[in-house]
Amino acid sequence: MRVLVFGATGMVGQGVLRECLAAPDVSQVMVVERTSVEQVHPKLQELLLADLMTLHQHEKELQGFDACFFCLGGSSSGMSEEAYRRLTYDLTLDVASLLARLTPSMTFVYVSGAGADSSERGPSMWARVRGQTENALFRLPFAQVYSIRPAIIQPLHGIRSKTLSYRMLYQVLSPLFPLVRWLAPRMVLSTELMGQAMLELARKGADIHVLEARDIHRMGKRQG
Repeated sequence: MRVLVFGATGMVGQGVLRECLAAPDVSQVMVVERTSVEQVHPKLQELLLADLMTLHQHEKELQGFDACFFCLGGSSSGMSEEAYRRLTYDLTLDVASLLARLTPSMTFVYVSGAGADSSERGPSMWARVRGQTENALFRLPFAQVYSIRPAIIQPLHGIRSKTLSYRMLYQVLSPLFPLVRWLAPRMVLSTELMGQAMLELARKGADIHVLEARDIHRMGKRQG
Protein backbone atom coordinates (compact mmCIF):
# COMPACT_ATOMS: atom_id res chain seq x y z
CA MET A 1 0.00 0.00 0.00
CA ARG A 2 1.25 3.49 -0.91
CA VAL A 3 0.05 6.35 1.29
CA LEU A 4 0.14 10.14 1.36
CA VAL A 5 0.25 12.02 4.66
CA PHE A 6 -0.55 15.72 4.96
CA GLY A 7 0.26 17.31 8.31
CA ALA A 8 2.88 14.77 9.36
CA THR A 9 4.60 17.30 11.66
CA GLY A 10 1.45 17.72 13.78
CA MET A 11 0.58 15.46 16.69
CA VAL A 12 -1.93 13.23 14.87
CA GLY A 13 0.19 13.28 11.73
CA GLN A 14 3.26 12.15 13.66
CA GLY A 15 1.22 9.27 15.03
CA VAL A 16 -0.06 8.05 11.68
CA LEU A 17 3.38 8.47 10.09
CA ARG A 18 4.93 6.30 12.80
CA GLU A 19 2.34 3.56 12.26
CA CYS A 20 2.70 3.72 8.46
CA LEU A 21 6.46 3.31 8.62
CA ALA A 22 6.06 0.35 10.98
CA ALA A 23 3.32 -1.39 8.95
CA PRO A 24 4.62 -4.29 6.81
CA ASP A 25 1.90 -3.79 4.18
CA VAL A 26 2.85 -0.13 3.59
CA SER A 27 5.55 0.09 0.91
CA GLN A 28 5.80 3.87 0.50
CA VAL A 29 4.89 6.92 2.56
CA MET A 30 5.04 10.36 0.99
CA VAL A 31 4.59 13.27 3.36
CA VAL A 32 3.58 16.64 1.94
CA GLU A 33 4.80 19.41 4.22
CA ARG A 34 6.11 22.94 4.46
CA THR A 35 8.97 21.72 6.66
CA SER A 36 10.81 18.41 6.87
CA VAL A 37 9.74 15.71 9.33
CA GLU A 38 13.48 15.18 9.87
CA GLN A 39 13.36 11.41 9.64
CA VAL A 40 15.21 8.95 7.44
CA HIS A 41 13.48 5.71 6.50
CA PRO A 42 13.57 3.48 3.37
CA LYS A 43 9.81 3.93 2.88
CA LEU A 44 9.74 7.67 3.46
CA GLN A 45 9.70 10.41 0.84
CA GLU A 46 9.05 14.11 1.35
CA LEU A 47 7.44 16.67 -0.93
CA LEU A 48 8.27 20.03 0.64
CA LEU A 49 6.19 22.99 -0.50
CA ALA A 50 6.27 26.53 0.83
CA ASP A 51 2.69 26.97 -0.41
CA LEU A 52 0.31 24.00 -0.61
CA MET A 53 -1.75 25.90 -3.17
CA THR A 54 1.04 25.04 -5.65
CA LEU A 55 0.35 21.33 -5.22
CA HIS A 56 -1.07 21.06 -8.74
CA GLN A 57 2.45 21.59 -10.08
CA HIS A 58 3.41 18.16 -8.70
CA GLU A 59 0.70 15.97 -10.20
CA LYS A 60 3.13 13.32 -11.43
CA GLU A 61 4.51 12.68 -7.93
CA LEU A 62 1.01 12.44 -6.43
CA GLN A 63 -0.54 9.83 -8.71
CA GLY A 64 -1.26 6.20 -7.89
CA PHE A 65 -1.48 6.29 -4.09
CA ASP A 66 -3.90 3.98 -2.30
CA ALA A 67 -4.75 6.27 0.61
CA CYS A 68 -4.39 9.84 1.85
CA PHE A 69 -4.37 10.71 5.54
CA PHE A 70 -5.19 14.41 5.80
CA CYS A 71 -4.12 15.61 9.25
CA LEU A 72 -3.73 19.33 8.55
CA GLY A 73 -5.70 21.75 10.64
CA GLY A 74 -5.48 24.30 13.39
CA SER A 75 -7.29 26.03 16.18
CA SER A 76 -9.95 28.62 15.34
CA SER A 77 -8.95 30.71 18.37
CA GLY A 78 -8.70 34.37 17.45
CA MET A 79 -9.63 33.75 13.81
CA SER A 80 -12.53 35.16 11.80
CA GLU A 81 -14.84 32.69 10.12
CA GLU A 82 -13.50 33.75 6.73
CA ALA A 83 -9.88 33.12 7.75
CA TYR A 84 -10.70 29.81 9.42
CA ARG A 85 -12.68 28.73 6.38
CA ARG A 86 -9.70 29.45 4.10
CA LEU A 87 -7.43 27.40 6.36
CA THR A 88 -9.85 24.54 6.91
CA TYR A 89 -12.34 24.27 4.05
CA ASP A 90 -10.57 25.86 1.07
CA LEU A 91 -7.18 24.23 1.58
CA THR A 92 -8.62 20.78 2.29
CA LEU A 93 -10.94 20.86 -0.72
CA ASP A 94 -8.22 22.16 -3.05
CA VAL A 95 -5.97 19.24 -2.10
CA ALA A 96 -8.73 16.62 -2.06
CA SER A 97 -10.22 17.72 -5.40
CA LEU A 98 -6.82 17.37 -7.06
CA LEU A 99 -6.22 13.92 -5.58
CA ALA A 100 -9.72 12.73 -6.52
CA ARG A 101 -9.05 13.73 -10.12
CA LEU A 102 -5.63 12.06 -10.19
CA THR A 103 -6.54 8.82 -8.37
CA PRO A 104 -10.29 8.29 -7.84
CA SER A 105 -9.60 4.78 -6.48
CA MET A 106 -7.96 6.34 -3.41
CA THR A 107 -9.32 6.21 0.16
CA PHE A 108 -9.29 9.68 1.75
CA VAL A 109 -9.26 9.93 5.56
CA TYR A 110 -9.89 13.39 7.01
CA VAL A 111 -9.05 14.30 10.60
CA SER A 112 -11.91 16.50 11.80
CA GLY A 113 -12.88 17.04 15.44
CA ALA A 114 -15.43 16.01 18.04
CA GLY A 115 -18.45 18.27 17.74
CA ALA A 116 -18.17 18.99 14.01
CA ASP A 117 -21.58 20.17 12.79
CA SER A 118 -22.88 18.16 9.85
CA SER A 119 -25.98 20.35 9.66
CA GLU A 120 -23.75 23.38 8.89
CA ARG A 121 -26.26 25.57 10.78
CA GLY A 122 -25.16 25.43 14.42
CA PRO A 123 -23.94 28.36 16.54
CA SER A 124 -20.31 27.24 16.74
CA MET A 125 -18.23 28.71 13.91
CA TRP A 126 -15.47 26.10 13.90
CA ALA A 127 -17.98 23.25 14.08
CA ARG A 128 -19.95 24.62 11.10
CA VAL A 129 -16.80 24.95 8.99
CA ARG A 130 -15.62 21.47 9.91
CA GLY A 131 -19.06 20.09 9.06
CA GLN A 132 -19.07 21.91 5.72
CA THR A 133 -15.65 20.47 4.97
CA GLU A 134 -16.76 16.94 5.79
CA ASN A 135 -19.90 17.22 3.65
CA ALA A 136 -17.97 18.60 0.67
CA LEU A 137 -15.41 15.79 0.91
CA PHE A 138 -18.17 13.17 0.86
CA ARG A 139 -19.30 14.55 -2.50
CA LEU A 140 -15.91 14.00 -4.16
CA PRO A 141 -15.47 10.95 -6.41
CA PHE A 142 -13.06 8.98 -4.19
CA ALA A 143 -13.54 5.25 -3.69
CA GLN A 144 -14.09 5.98 0.00
CA VAL A 145 -14.02 9.08 2.22
CA TYR A 146 -13.96 8.90 6.01
CA SER A 147 -14.03 11.69 8.57
CA ILE A 148 -12.68 10.91 12.02
CA ARG A 149 -13.63 13.05 15.01
CA PRO A 150 -11.23 12.54 17.92
CA ALA A 151 -11.74 14.34 21.22
CA ILE A 152 -9.04 13.53 23.80
CA ILE A 153 -5.75 12.34 22.31
CA GLN A 154 -2.84 11.11 24.42
CA PRO A 155 0.54 11.57 22.71
CA LEU A 156 2.84 8.53 22.94
CA HIS A 157 6.36 7.56 21.84
CA GLY A 158 7.81 11.03 22.33
CA ILE A 159 5.27 12.70 20.04
CA ARG A 160 4.57 16.34 20.91
CA SER A 161 2.21 18.98 19.64
CA LYS A 162 3.76 21.84 17.65
CA THR A 163 1.53 24.30 19.51
CA LEU A 164 3.05 25.57 22.75
CA SER A 165 -0.30 26.02 24.51
CA TYR A 166 -1.28 22.44 23.63
CA ARG A 167 2.07 21.12 24.89
CA MET A 168 1.55 22.91 28.19
CA LEU A 169 -2.00 21.59 28.44
CA TYR A 170 -0.89 17.99 27.79
CA GLN A 171 1.84 18.38 30.40
CA VAL A 172 -0.76 19.38 32.98
CA LEU A 173 -3.27 16.71 31.94
CA SER A 174 -0.82 13.85 31.54
CA PRO A 175 -1.21 12.53 35.13
CA LEU A 176 -5.00 12.48 34.64
CA PHE A 177 -5.04 10.30 31.50
CA PRO A 178 -5.20 6.98 33.45
CA LEU A 179 -8.21 8.23 35.43
CA VAL A 180 -10.02 9.56 32.35
CA ARG A 181 -9.25 6.34 30.49
CA TRP A 182 -10.70 4.34 33.39
CA LEU A 183 -13.85 6.47 33.51
CA ALA A 184 -14.34 6.60 29.71
CA PRO A 185 -12.11 3.94 28.13
CA ARG A 186 -13.30 4.55 24.58
CA MET A 187 -13.11 8.33 24.65
CA VAL A 188 -9.36 8.68 25.23
CA LEU A 189 -7.40 7.89 22.09
CA SER A 190 -3.63 7.67 21.74
CA THR A 191 -1.62 8.85 18.77
CA GLU A 192 -0.71 5.19 18.21
CA LEU A 193 -4.33 4.02 18.15
CA MET A 194 -5.27 6.93 15.86
CA GLY A 195 -2.64 5.86 13.35
CA GLN A 196 -3.71 2.23 13.54
CA ALA A 197 -7.36 3.15 13.02
CA MET A 198 -6.58 5.28 9.97
CA LEU A 199 -4.54 2.47 8.44
CA GLU A 200 -7.37 0.04 9.09
CA LEU A 201 -9.79 2.33 7.27
CA ALA A 202 -7.47 2.32 4.27
CA ARG A 203 -7.11 -1.47 4.37
CA LYS A 204 -10.64 -2.66 4.98
CA GLY A 205 -12.97 0.34 5.17
CA ALA A 206 -15.87 0.72 7.57
CA ASP A 207 -19.66 0.62 7.50
CA ILE A 208 -19.90 4.27 8.58
CA HIS A 209 -18.19 7.33 7.14
CA VAL A 210 -18.14 9.63 10.17
CA LEU A 211 -16.27 8.04 13.06
CA GLU A 212 -16.58 9.43 16.58
CA ALA A 213 -14.07 8.58 19.33
CA ARG A 214 -15.68 5.24 20.20
CA ASP A 215 -15.68 4.23 16.52
CA ILE A 216 -12.02 5.23 16.11
CA HIS A 217 -11.20 3.18 19.21
CA ARG A 218 -13.00 0.16 17.78
CA MET A 219 -11.30 0.56 14.41
CA GLY A 220 -7.84 0.80 15.94
CA LYS A 221 -8.42 -2.29 18.06
CA ARG A 222 -9.69 -4.14 14.96
CA GLN A 223 -6.26 -3.95 13.34
CA GLY A 224 -4.94 -7.34 12.25
